[in-house]
Amino acid sequence: MGGSAERITAMQQKSVTTDVLEIAYREYGTADGWPCIMGHGFPYDVHAYAEAAPLIAQSGARVLVPWLRGYGPTRFLSDKTLRSGQQAALGADLLAFMDALKIERAVVGGYDWGGRAACVVSALCPERVVGLVSGNSYNIQDIARSMEPASPLEEAALWYQYFFHNERGRRALQHDRTGFARQLWSMWSPKWAFDDAIFARSAAAFDNPDFVDVVIHSYRHRYALVAGDPAYAAIEQRLAAQPPISVPTIAIDGDSDGVNRGTAHHARKFEGFFERRVFRDAGHNLPQESPVEWARAVHDVWKAAAG
Repeated sequence: MGGSAERITAMQQKSVTTDVLEIAYREYGTADGWPCIMGHGFPYDVHAYAEAAPLIAQSGARVLVPWLRGYGPTRFLSDKTLRSGQQAALGADLLAFMDALKIERAVVGGYDWGGRAACVVSALCPERVVGLVSGNSYNIQDIARSMEPASPLEEAALWYQYFFHNERGRRALQHDRTGFARQLWSMWSPKWAFDDAIFARSAAAFDNPDFVDVVIHSYRHRYALVAGDPAYAAIEQRLAAQPPISVPTIAIDGDSDGVNRGTAHHARKFEGFFERRVFRDAGHNLPQESPVEWARAVHDVWKAAAG
């Protein structure tokens, strides 16, 4: 993918303050590299990019991988802030992160929650995005249609979401965060032979005091079961229109994803350069299961954007 390994600095853990959060993040590469921000999903953390991020940095990138709200060392600044996990909040956090670091434009990407944040910013603020790498393609929720049923196979895969809709589910997550996460890792990535040490690295991020509240709010808000944070109402209103994404995009699915069965039908939501790739034997945690292929996709979308 080009670049010089000698120029790449060691990974550094840092933090930056926005209006709502103290966001902890990992940085790879050199300060003068082209900005690249990668987001993790639920229930994962920044270790999803432990192998992919250095490879992206070798392409000349400055790679930033933040812990999302409710994960790891990231903290809310005020006890009064709603612990929202709604899509608008995730998108607003990504923009605020860029603003705090004075990053005007960046390649953005991710999967699951992190991919959703990248899609939100790409759709609503394309002038801030060089290119997008999105696990499972168009990741913006259509909340108005959230009660439309899917196929039995798809509905069965979403059992955890429905469980979190009630008090029993919230208490179960509170009682055994790591047990739930490990169950989902195994179901969503059946061909990924992760070991105890790999899981434990990420599981530490679920000890965040706001993890349960943010997760439960996320899975209730997307079905219109709870109100969102009024601070993000205007963003949610724009997302309700299901806006297209016009920035150069590479969308990725895993052929063994146990929760998302493929997103080829999402292509109509993208305008301009668009390419869909399918990672062989990969499940839901795409960058950690296929780090070389993920890094190549990021490099390729950056090249496509550069013309």
